[in-house]
Amino acid sequence: MAFTVDPSKFAFGPEFAAGVKGKRVLISGAGKDGGMGQGFALAAGLNGAESVAVHFHSSYDDALDLVDYLRQQGVNAFPLQADVTNFGDLWATRSYVIERMGGLPPNLVICNSGLSEAGYSFGRSLREVDGESSALRRARVRQAFMKNLAESRDVLDTKIDGFLGMTHLWSGEAIYHNEPLQIVYISSRQAIDPGVSVPGYAVANWAVLQLPDVLAVNLGRNAELVSAFSVLYPFVRTGMTDEYADNPKVFGRWQPRMLETAEASQAFLQVLAQPSAETNRGMFEVMVDAGEGEGVKVTWKQVKLNIEQTTTPWSEAAPLSYR
Repeated sequence: MAFTVDPSKFAFGPEFAAGVKGKRVLISGAGKDGGMGQGFALAAGLNGAESVAVHFHSSYDDALDLVDYLRQQGVNAFPLQADVTNFGDLWATRSYVIERMGGLPPNLVICNSGLSEAGYSFGRSLREVDGESSALRRARVRQAFMKNLAESRDVLDTKIDGFLGMTHLWSGEAIYHNEPLQIVYISSRQAIDPGVSVPGYAVANWAVLQLPDVLAVNLGRNAELVSAFSVLYPFVRTGMTDEYADNPKVFGRWQPRMLETAEASQAFLQVLAQPSAETNRGMFEVMVDAGEGEGVKVTWKQVKLNIEQTTTPWSEAAPLSYR
């Protein structure tokens, strides 16, 4: 097996199992070993989920090992390969997932797919190099411009398009089958407190915070059947963040150390165990503070974005009038 994690760390007490016990769970971006999606899949499977769909795009070796492990534990786990930004590819998974879940669609969808950015100075050009010709500088700056924005585009497409597609597909199936569905969107604290050098990541994670409200408005009377909320994580140690684990300048303003995926998964099951009437359309932020000794204390805060509208004096003094 390719596991670098200890699966036993993802089996929690019954008070944490309430949100996944007996559920048909689909987790996007669950294939990568050591990733948050893998942690959510282990947490669901080892705490009573009836079925676990392990979605991946390219991490097939790790994903298949995860599926094999969950099956050995008696879980109806199965692999699900698709590019969530390709809507034809995503649609093609529909009948397969329903068949593998016993003829019903998932009733818990965890939208976790995402990419990180290597980082660049957004809005600033590259520094000049002594002795560099104008032609060479133009070529170098153009190349960096194209490369950086292409990276941001991939981050935006995966998070926004992927979550939008998953939401549209499985909400539609929930209504068709008259089966309740809960959707959870995995976001980041950088959505509301952006870090430097990752503009695509910050924007993408901000955008998905709006999905629960947008979904509820569009579902109308059917909104009672589908609930949704978002989770904002600080730094969690994964393959995408491990290089920053020993650099407190990167994450020190938020937490004394990174969370491990087992810790992040236990916290996730804690909020998932709350009544959906209380979490629906909410934004919940994971707080990591210093605990006893060298430990940490993890708590939750609910985030509310207050929109304030104020009159502009220059417009009030000279309104435009039309007939």
